[in-house]
This record gives sequence, structure tokens and C-alpha cells, in this order.
Amino acid sequence: MKYLFIILLVFSGANAFSQITYKTVFVDYDSAWQYKNLKVIPIRMLKGQGNPLAAQPVSPNIMSLSNALHNGLATVSERGTASVENVHWLRINNNSDNPILINSGEVIAGGRQDRMVAKDTILEPTHKDQYISVMCVEEERWSDKEKKFEYSNYANNHLRKVLDETKNQPLIWREIGNQLENKGIKNNTLAYLSRNVDKRVAGPGDEYFNFFDQKIKHSDTTIVGFVCVSGDKIIGSDIFAGTNLFYSQMEPLLRGYIDDAIFFWRYCYFKK
Repeated sequence: MKYLFIILLVFSGANAFSQITYKTVFVDYDSAWQYKNLKVIPIRMLKGQGNPLAAQPVSPNIMSLSNALHNGLATVSERGTASVENVHWLRINNNSDNPILINSGEVIAGGRQDRMVAKDTILEPTHKDQYISVMCVEEERWSDKEKKFEYSNYANNHLRKVLDETKNQPLIWREIGNQLENKGIKNNTLAYLSRNVDKRVAGPGDEYFNFFDQKIKHSDTTIVGFVCVSGDKIIGSDIFAGTNLFYSQMEPLLRGYIDDAIFFWRYCYFKK
């Protein structure tokens, strides 16, 4: 079966763009891994003269947001205290000497309200205040006290699709509300991340992740992305211009697709 997908944005450096095509990568259908209703098909780089991906690694100094936050190389804070003026912006300070890749759909929990990154950004190492566009993923909270922000993986692909197609806050809240309501997950703030404390999600989610994590770790190191399929439907694809970027993004991306597979599988674990 042939899978068709479009790669919209790839890069080989903080300020340079290059195109990834079938001349530089291939979808390795024969090496697909499947656990229950989720199939992951690796995308590998082709080795050969003139292939920009053949050099290992591409853009070694670009960090993922998850690594930057986990290693204390970046800090996230609220831009201000008023929800009307500040809900759609976060301040990020890049305290490292390297650029940081921030992708649409990444979730940052805490502050006065949980947020989701609204667009792809490369954050330069200026050591000055920089601001990124975000959407709220916790409708009923704007607290007086600001909690510490923490990285919380990617949103599932259903929510990422609403974000990419609309950038509309009420539609994002509606999608989150529908997902929580359909699976009987209740919380006071209608938080997207409330699913992470539900045992019906956390337990199966770890089972999925541990399976794919072991498969990828025991594979070779030429993977730069993957295609994710549930049933007969492609639920998404992500690809990067270097193996270093893929492996730094692998866990948060995969957990988002796992959430999608669990929540929208017709033979779901959830029983009301």
C-alpha cells in the first residue's frame, strides 16, 4: 500500500533551508512496527554522494524545546498578568549559545494556564526576552499565581489539525471538550492534560510507548522521521533534516500519536 504525504517545512540550519525529497529520504514500509492499532513506519535518509542528510548529524547545535527546558537552557514565563492581553503569548528566554526549535502543537503546562504552541519557530540565542504565539488548552483557569512551566509533549493529531487549520481558540476548546466528554474524563478546568492522570490513558499509553521505544532504539541510526497509521488511515507524519533532531523529538511526538490512537480507536479501552 502506498502512503502519500507532503513535507512542508524542513531545515538544515538556523538560517538556511533545504528541500527533503525522495532523493534524500525513503519511507521504509518493510520495517514498519505495529502495536495494537498503531503502526509506525520509519523514514530513513538515503546515503549517497551529494545527499545533504548523509552527513551525520545535520545542524548538531539546534536543540529541541523539550531538551532545552529539561536541561535548564531555556525558561518560559507569562508575558503579563491580564488574561485578555497575554493568554496568546509566552515569554521564552534562550539562555544557551544555540538556537532552539519550537514546533506547532507542543504543549507547555503551568503558568496561569496551560498552552499549546501555535506555529513553528526557531528561537535565536540572543539572551533577551523573546515571545512565541500560543493557544490555551485549559479553558477554565487563569490563576492569580503563576506555576512553573513544564514541557508536556505534543498534542494528539486531532487537536493539532484544528490548530493548524483554524488557529481559532473557541474551536480548540470545543475539540478538547469533546475529547474529554466522549471518554468521560472530568476536571474543573477543562484541561487537555487532565487525560494524563487518568489510568485508562496513562497505563495503555506507556505500553504503546515502551514497545515503539525499544523498536526504534534497536534499529539503526538513520531515522529522520516517521509516518503513523491507525487502521487504514494515516494520522500524521513528521520528518526532520537530521537524526539528532528526530531522536530529540521522538518521544514527545510519539506520545501525541499514541494519545490519538487510544482516544480515537473504535475498539478503545474506555468503557463507560
